[in-house]
Amino acid sequence: MPKPVFILNGPNLNMLGKREPSVYGAATLADIEALCRHEADRLGLAVDFRQTNHEGTLVDWIQEAGEAAIGIVLNPGAYTHTSIALHDAIRSIAVPVVEVHLSNIFAREAFRHHSYVSPVASGVLCGFGATGYGLALAALAARTAG
Repeated sequence: MPKPVFILNGPNLNMLGKREPSVYGAATLADIEALCRHEADRLGLAVDFRQTNHEGTLVDWIQEAGEAAIGIVLNPGAYTHTSIALHDAIRSIAVPVVEVHLSNIFAREAFRHHSYVSPVASGVLCGFGATGYGLALAALAARTAG
């Protein structure tokens, strides 16, 4: 079985569809997972889709992906703006990481404009809603092909 892409989701993303739909859209996390599985099938990728509200769990999963995955799609949620631990975990692995945000973090509150993840990510997608996850999978498929 080929190595999967880990799709990792941080805090409060389990509340999608309920939490501020005017900002994050109406899609639930289950809807995003279904979109990701459909897109992964189309691209010939396997996915391992996860969500946690705990920073240390995300660090553990990033480290696990360094050995078990071909890449990571990461929506770190609010940890984007606070977590040096996520930054360091990403720096410690050799697989590409695509940072994804449903909203355009640069069009929001000033404290959301800084990301500790972006400097160590292979790429960043924000503001495309759930579609950003599919775009991230396509980017990883292109990057890891051949």
